[in-house]
Amino acid sequence: MTSEQAEKRVTWAELFFDLVFAFALTEVSALLLHDHSPAGIGRALVVFVPIYWAWVGTSVHANTHDVDNLAGRLGIFAVGLCSMFMALAVPGAYGERGAYFGAAYFALRIILAGLVFWGDRTVITPYSVALYVTGPLMLVGGLLDGPARLAVWSVAAAVDLATPLLTRRRLTGVRFHAEHLPERFGLFLIIALGESIVAVGVPAAAQPDLSPVSMVAVAVAFVLACSLWWVYFVFAADTMRHRLATTTVQTDVIRQMLSYGHLALIASILAVAVGLEEVVSHPGHELSTGAAALLFGGCALYLATFGLIQFHMSPGRSMTRSAAAVVVLALLPVAWSAPAVLAPCLLVVVLVPLNAVEHLVDRRARAARSEQPAAGQ
Repeated sequence: MTSEQAEKRVTWAELFFDLVFAFALTEVSALLLHDHSPAGIGRALVVFVPIYWAWVGTSVHANTHDVDNLAGRLGIFAVGLCSMFMALAVPGAYGERGAYFGAAYFALRIILAGLVFWGDRTVITPYSVALYVTGPLMLVGGLLDGPARLAVWSVAAAVDLATPLLTRRRLTGVRFHAEHLPERFGLFLIIALGESIVAVGVPAAAQPDLSPVSMVAVAVAFVLACSLWWVYFVFAADTMRHRLATTTVQTDVIRQMLSYGHLALIASILAVAVGLEEVVSHPGHELSTGAAALLFGGCALYLATFGLIQFHMSPGRSMTRSAAAVVVLALLPVAWSAPAVLAPCLLVVVLVPLNAVEHLVDRRARAARSEQPAAGQ
C-alpha cells in the first residue's frame, strides 16, 4: 500500500452527505417507536437495510475512487437526494409512500452504478446486482400492497446482504484505503449514537416540569450512551483500522467487521434509542414489554457483535463483551417489573465495569508488548 492510499481521508462532501442519513435514522427510529412489536421490528429492519446498504455502497465507491472533484461531488449529492426521498417515504413506506421509497432506491442504484462503471464495462459486483436485481425488486414491491410488498422488499434486502458474500472471489483482489473506510463507519456510528441523544433529549425537553426522577433518567441514559461510545472508540476502532491495513484479503474484513458488523451495531443503537425514549418519557412507570426488549436486546446485540468482531481480530483474546451481553439479557426480566428509570441503571452497572475490565486487559497487553524487545536482548 502506498502512502497516498494510507492517508486518504473523508471529504467534506461525504460529511455533508451523512446529514441525510442522520435524518433517515431518525425516521427509522420513529417507525420503530410507533410499532415495536416483533412484526414492527421486522418492518423497520426491512426499510433500514436498503438505507444502510446505500450508504455502504456510496462509502465504498468514495474509498475506491477519487470523489473530491466536480463529478464526484455532484454524484454523491445526487445519491444523497435519492436517500432524502427514501427517508421522507419511511413513515408511509408500508402505506401510500411505498412507491416513492422503492423508486428512490432504484434511482439511487442507477446513479451509483453509473458512477462506479463510468467508462468501464459492467461486471458482476454488488453494484451491478443492486442495479439489475434489488433496485427493480424494491420498485416492484413499492407498487404492491400489504404482505406482498413486505415479502418482495424482504427478498430484496436478503439479496443485497448476500451479494458481498456471493461475489467474494471477484473482490478479493481489490485494495482499499485502510484509513478511510474505518473512519467512515465510525462516523456513521456516531450519527446513530446521536439519535440516542435526541431520543433522550426531546421527550425530556417537552415535559412542562422536569422532575428529579426525569433528570436522573436523562443522566443515566447519557452515561449509557457514553459507555456504548467507549466500547467502540476506545477499544475497537483503532484495532479494526489496523486489521484492515495489515490483512491480505481486505474485502473479508470489510464484509465481516464493517458492512455486516456495523449493520448490527447501528441497528442495535437504534433499538436502544427507542427504549431510552420511553424511559425518559415515563421514568416512573413500568417499561412496556417491547420497549424493554429493544433496550436490553439492543444493548446485548451491540456487545455480542463486538464479541464476534473481537474473535475475528484476535481469537485468543478474552470474550468479555460476549459475557456482558449474556448478563444484559439475564437482567431483562427485572426491567419488566420495575420503574423504567431502573432499566438504564442496570445497563450502566454492566457497561461501566465492562469498560474498566477492558481497560485493564488493554493496559496489560500494551505492557506485555513493550516488554518483548527487552526480553529478547
